[in-house]
Amino acid sequence: MSDRHSGPLTRRWVEQRWLLDATIRSIGMDWDQPRSIYLSAPCGPEANADFAGLRQRITKLADASPAFEAVARRREAKAQAAEAEGQLVAARDNYYMAAVHWGAAQWPIDENNDANKAYNGRKRECFRKYAKLADHAVQEAWIPMPGGERLPAWFHLPPGYREGRLPAVIAVHGMDSFKEHGVSLYGDRWLQRGFAVLAIDGPGQYESAVLGIPFRMEAWMATGKACVDWLAGRTEVDASRIGVSGVSFGSFFATIAAAHEARIRAVAVMSVCHEPGFHTIFEEASPTFKMRFMYMSAIEDEAEFDRLRKTMTWEGHAERISAPYVCLAGEADELSPLVHTRRLMAALKGPKRLVVYQDSRHSVGNVPASNLGPFPPTLVADWMAETLQGKAFPSEEWFVEASGRVAKSALS
Repeated sequence: MSDRHSGPLTRRWVEQRWLLDATIRSIGMDWDQPRSIYLSAPCGPEANADFAGLRQRITKLADASPAFEAVARRREAKAQAAEAEGQLVAARDNYYMAAVHWGAAQWPIDENNDANKAYNGRKRECFRKYAKLADHAVQEAWIPMPGGERLPAWFHLPPGYREGRLPAVIAVHGMDSFKEHGVSLYGDRWLQRGFAVLAIDGPGQYESAVLGIPFRMEAWMATGKACVDWLAGRTEVDASRIGVSGVSFGSFFATIAAAHEARIRAVAVMSVCHEPGFHTIFEEASPTFKMRFMYMSAIEDEAEFDRLRKTMTWEGHAERISAPYVCLAGEADELSPLVHTRRLMAALKGPKRLVVYQDSRHSVGNVPASNLGPFPPTLVADWMAETLQGKAFPSEEWFVEASGRVAKSALS
């Protein structure tokens, strides 16, 4: 990737380009969010060295794609060598890690150029090879949409599954994440609790953007129904026990999807993006966020995108949700002020729980409250399992203090 940016451009990018690289040199590759942590975690401990090297290698934005590409090539070569030697567990693990690195190499590219398409192809091929060797059933899935498009997805079944109908969760990631690392290589929280998982790239996300399926509110309004229709057609899935989970911008996407599909029986979101119009993330945070979403929307003109983003809101949608809803948010979220999440929670019609972690920023975690109190991914998974089993809970706000103590109050 050259220093010259291609794809959408914004005023803030042009004016602050020098500041972005200075920030990366000072803070590192995780300047805008803990990317190296959330990409590394699903890969298991062997990937720690990969990401330690990447943190040293990436000192400006233009370093990111080449650095991830180099690690992806090394992991793919290790996988191929292990497979040739009949070392299938090592091959499996390395194909998974290679897929994650190929996907990460796509992140800084805001156009469907040859590099983005090539990285996407290598990501899919490595994950396909992983799927053949995985310790559980993994199937390629394509979700039909009303306009004739098909959303790319991977469908996972728990290890040892033989028969019967399982609860299922639709896993929706954030703006800078992708479906291939939606289910962990080892000890996945959903699979270990007996869930089937449909990990998707929804409209505008990663492979969907490469395939020319852009973000539109109408598309996400149709995505919940499309995914539930697909899951209801599977003999492995109990169609009466389907939930959706969304992280970061996926918290907004999942909310819109659930608002227009009553068969989604539980909604769990964390690290939220709930501000109507999204002024904070697009106008006050790193300029890469806005340009990334312009690419996701297939819009290169900033004024045109600004008109679109003003229509991006949960208002008029969240009021339709009567399914149980749990939300985990950071007290000091710098991308989506908490006041907007409180307004959304008030609009919901069903039972709800808002869990606020003291001192946490947007990415919920890495603070004393999440280390000493309820661990966020575990809380979400247990809540989803219990809710889809029919367990009721009172509408409450939980404030997780730095000590780990949880202060509870009624939520209306």
